[in-house]
Amino acid sequence: MKKISILVLSLFIASSLPAHAQFGKLLGKVTGGGKSAGKKSGSFATVWESEFDNRATRLAVCVNGGEYVLGTDDNSATVLDANGKMIWSGDFKKITTNKTNNSEFQYVIQKGVGKGGYLFLFDRRSLGTDRVAVLDIATGKELWNSELYQDLIPKGTAAQEGDDQGELETVKYITELDAFLISQRNSVILVKANTGEKIWETNRFKGGVGKYIYDAKRNEIIMVNFKPTGLGALLAGFKNQLVKINATNGEILWDATFFGIVEKELVTRRAIIDMWIKGDKLFMYLNGLQVYNINNGQKLWEAVYENDMDGGGIFAGTRDKKYYRTIADPIFTDDAVYIVMLGTRDRTKYIEKHDLESGKLLWASEKITQAFSMPNLYKAGDRVLLQVGGKVQVQEYRMETRSNPMGGTYKERVAYVYWDYKAQKNSVLCLDDASGKTVWRSERFDKRITDLIIDENKTVFVGDGDEFYSYDISSGKQQFDVKHNDAGVGRAADVIDFGDKVIVLSEKGLASYNKKDGSRAFATDKIRGIDDFFELDGNYFLRDQRNSKNIIYGIDMTNGETKGSVQSKGKGGSPRYGSGIDISESGEFIFAFKGKKVEKIAVNK
Repeated sequence: MKKISILVLSLFIASSLPAHAQFGKLLGKVTGGGKSAGKKSGSFATVWESEFDNRATRLAVCVNGGEYVLGTDDNSATVLDANGKMIWSGDFKKITTNKTNNSEFQYVIQKGVGKGGYLFLFDRRSLGTDRVAVLDIATGKELWNSELYQDLIPKGTAAQEGDDQGELETVKYITELDAFLISQRNSVILVKANTGEKIWETNRFKGGVGKYIYDAKRNEIIMVNFKPTGLGALLAGFKNQLVKINATNGEILWDATFFGIVEKELVTRRAIIDMWIKGDKLFMYLNGLQVYNINNGQKLWEAVYENDMDGGGIFAGTRDKKYYRTIADPIFTDDAVYIVMLGTRDRTKYIEKHDLESGKLLWASEKITQAFSMPNLYKAGDRVLLQVGGKVQVQEYRMETRSNPMGGTYKERVAYVYWDYKAQKNSVLCLDDASGKTVWRSERFDKRITDLIIDENKTVFVGDGDEFYSYDISSGKQQFDVKHNDAGVGRAADVIDFGDKVIVLSEKGLASYNKKDGSRAFATDKIRGIDDFFELDGNYFLRDQRNSKNIIYGIDMTNGETKGSVQSKGKGGSPRYGSGIDISESGEFIFAFKGKKVEKIAVNK
């Protein structure tokens, strides 16, 4: 399936991760003259070094896995080819016929190798008509522009706050249709992405598009709305809308209401809602499940709760700090769904199993008190396992001091997205799938609990800060207990399923354990401060954001050796990998950015 990447081009991309480090500094390696210096042990090799025509202060990203490399500022763009040669460069004001210029928002749509992509520009005019333009990334030509669409950037939205991985709530790109869904105050419009031609318009949908799902089987779009802010929304008779639209002509096939309010994450601004189509049913995950007949919009059943994350208490977060990924996503089987539920009165949490067709409650597990997070739920044969406690995602803004090139310092509000552990009573709970009764429980996780690794539905591997365990899933019998602190790599932070081994990512490095007996395959304490890991087509990367740096390590997981490292302080890059860094979808190349400069780095050569 082709992968479409939509990237925020705002201060979120530019500074959501700290970016004070030397550009293109391949740790343990010296480059020179823009040529590959060859690959040394423990280092990456530079493929090429090049420059943009402009300073890439907004977007700096590889497109279609590195087929193109795009760099933009507020007013211009440069595109390089896969060899670092410039394809085109120009000012937006000169490229666009409507003179779209100061683009507060930009985002790029990657269509896949050989298929090009789009650069969408928003030019908000405080005194005049808002402008939009769409450029062809491959050629730099303007595909279309318009001044018909107003208020696309919601009022009060700062330029650094992108929505939903780069899309605004008012503009969604639908991959399968190669079209933009544009939400206006009184209507929703579908336009062809490559020409701007209007396909259809409907005035029966109010508010921004909070989430949509395209049903390719029926050529239909199902979407829910964000509630607009202000008194005007109330006077306009706003309601929570769930609608199904014929993608060919815009006909509203049905219109339903839903329970709850769609909210946005603090930094990423993603909508906190999910939707799935299964057979003739639509499942909406918003504070529990709401299930609709996909043919007529009739609500069939629901299992909902009140979210406890913003209700006060020690873990409620603050205005500038919020916690996410605290509740496991539902698990679906052919005939049932398993949901983590929240008690509305006593704030307990528990699991419910519902019949997929009727919604009938088949069983409810024991209630678990004082549990902040239950981030993972697993189905293993005739057992259901719940992870109580573990890492959660933190999104926050911090005020940091920056150096002014002209002298002195200034304060800047910097966004962070990272994983952290919260102190709570951690455990693994195993339930009988037929009855929901507890089969066994382990509470041997005093410091923390990692995610679970399920092996062939028979064995579960899990660690706390200092030990690493294996349990027989059916009986709960402990198969081994390894003293992880003997590995000398610090407390466990995460686990990676790697064939016949489990890699334990820790505070100071990595340790690998054989699944069969828990014997240690290797341990390396060469890497510290890792806050996330990524796997791309068999290539593994670790990220370190400490001390205003952004370092990406390539790791050989067979032996724990470091293939190479790169740190960069450039703006742009992918919000997934951090400021100044992007990685191709294959994991074979890293792109490091700083201002006008860009470096392409080979991971395995």
